[in-house]
Amino acid sequence: MTRRSTIARHLAVLLMLTCASAASAAPALYSVEAAKSALEFAFVQAGAQNKGRFPKLTVNFNFDADNLAASRLDVTIDLAALDTGDKERDDTLRDVDLFNVAKFPQAHFAATQITKTATGGYEAAGTFLLRGVTRALRVPFTVRSATEEGRRVLYMTGKTLIKRLDFGVGQGDWKSTEWVGDDVHISFNLRLIAAG
Repeated sequence: MTRRSTIARHLAVLLMLTCASAASAAPALYSVEAAKSALEFAFVQAGAQNKGRFPKLTVNFNFDADNLAASRLDVTIDLAALDTGDKERDDTLRDVDLFNVAKFPQAHFAATQITKTATGGYEAAGTFLLRGVTRALRVPFTVRSATEEGRRVLYMTGKTLIKRLDFGVGQGDWKSTEWVGDDVHISFNLRLIAAG
């Protein structure tokens, strides 16, 4: 074997090892700090804008801006903890004709594709499960990274729109959009901390 072929073989092995290492490197895992995050929803009732929030949620975000193909987003929302600032309305939303939290206590969004948008932000494409119904959902968002007290932190903000009746949120009299609109606007401002 010539010296040139030996060098070429070593370079090929080195290239294979480098590619294998890059392929196996998983994006960093970030988890939500719920106390410093907000997940809110807005809807129209009797012609007036109403807002609420979901204070209890779990977010796991595998994210690397240079490795979007391997990035994943998983969000679980505790529906029973919803808060609109009105106990009677909250109890109605939790009841069987709307969220039916006794049977469906959680909502879940799982995104298996994260892409860059033309505006410099990102979009998470996946499925949203609510009240036993699963639909495709795209969620645009922006990310700002920082290092705070030696830890990597992401600030993730965005908003999307769902139709409540697509998920069966509205049975009986609540199927009508005369008093409660079909559109539900969801917005979020999350603080995510890197694991480890």
